[in-house]
Amino acid sequence: MSAEFLPGNRIELLESGAQYFPALQAAIAAAQCEIRLETYIFAADATGRAIAAALAAAARRGVAVRVLVDGFGARGFAEGLGRELVAAGVELEVYRPEIAPLRLRRHRLRRLHRKLAVIDGRVAFVGGINIVDDEDTPGLGPRYDYAVRVTGPLVARIHADARRLWRLVGWARLRRRPPPAPITPCAEDLPAGHMAAAFLIRDNLRHRRDIEEAYLDAIAAAKDEVLIASAYFLPGRRFHHALREAAARGVTVTILLQGQVEYALLHYATQALYRNLIADGIRIHEYQAGFLHAKVAAVDGLWATVGSSNIDPFSLLLAREANVAVLDAGFAGELRASLTEAIASKALLVGAADLQRTGLLARTLRWAAYGLVRLMLGLTRYGGSDYRE
Repeated sequence: MSAEFLPGNRIELLESGAQYFPALQAAIAAAQCEIRLETYIFAADATGRAIAAALAAAARRGVAVRVLVDGFGARGFAEGLGRELVAAGVELEVYRPEIAPLRLRRHRLRRLHRKLAVIDGRVAFVGGINIVDDEDTPGLGPRYDYAVRVTGPLVARIHADARRLWRLVGWARLRRRPPPAPITPCAEDLPAGHMAAAFLIRDNLRHRRDIEEAYLDAIAAAKDEVLIASAYFLPGRRFHHALREAAARGVTVTILLQGQVEYALLHYATQALYRNLIADGIRIHEYQAGFLHAKVAAVDGLWATVGSSNIDPFSLLLAREANVAVLDAGFAGELRASLTEAIASKALLVGAADLQRTGLLARTLRWAAYGLVRLMLGLTRYGGSDYRE
C-alpha cells in the first residue's frame, strides 16, 4: 500500500531526549481534554518519573489520560509506576503480557514497539524514543535517537489509529469490544504548515509491509543519495537488492549503524553482512559516541522518515511500528545535516581493509550469529521468502 501524503502539516525534528522530553512534557502540561501515549519501554528512572508525574497531574485536573505499554519492554511497569498512575486516574493497558518461561508462543513475539503520543487531537509525537533516561550507560554519551512533533491534518490519522489500537487491546483483554471512547472536542483538522506527510504503521493485518514498501519506493526513486540510520540492521533480500541497485546506478548509499554492542546476537549478525554491503558500493559507518537508537532515513534531500521501525526482522515482520514520512526539502535537509554531522564527528567508516584484518574467530562469531538469527526466523516461521536463500 503506497503512502498517502497529506498537505498542510508542520513537522518539527527532535533529536534525542534532550529535545524530545521537554517538548512532550510541555504538551502534556498544556493538555485540556485527552492524552494518549504508547511506548515500548516506560522506565521507573528520573525521566520516566517526570513523564509519569506530568501524566498524573493531567489526570487529576480532569484530562482523560490513556497509556499503553508493551508487556515485555515495560515488564513490571503495571505493578510499579503504572499502579501510581492508575491511582491518579490514568487508564492503563498492557499490550500482550510478558512471555512466560517455557510457554513461548508465536503470537507472543509480536510486540508493541511504536512510540507515540497524541494530545487533545491537536499535536502528536512519533519517533523511536522510549520513556527512559538517555544517559543510562556510564562511560558513554546519550542515546542517539529522533522523534517528530506533528501539527496539522496528519494528527487526525495518528489519533484515529491510537484510538483503534486502544480498543483492540481492550477487546483482547476483556474478550469483548469496549465502547469507543468519545472523540475529544479539542480535536481540529486545520492546516499548520506547508509540509506533506504520511503516517505509516506496521501491523499483522492490512499494513504488514507499509513501512518497508515506503522505504523501497523511496530508494527505487533515489537519484543522488540514500542516507539511513538504523540501530538494528538485518535487511531481507528485497531491501538489500534495492540498496545494491541504487548504488549500482550511481546513488551514494550510506548507512549509519550501531558501533557499541548492546544486543550481541543482532550486532554480530549485522556485521556478517558488511563484506557484501561494502562490495556492493554501500558505505557503512558505526556510531561510537553512545548507543545508536535512531530509525530514520533521508533520500535526495526531499523524502525523509522518522519512527520506531528498524530495518530488521523484528520491526519489519513482527512488531507494531509507527513512522512519519515527510516530503519536504527543508525537513529532509535538516535531518540529513544532523546525520551527516554525527557521521563526521561520532562515527567510524568501516572499510574493506578493516574486514580483511578481522580474525578467524571474529568472522566465525559473526556468521554463527547470522545463522542463528535465520534459524530462529525459520523456527517461528516469520522469516518468509525474504530471509531464505
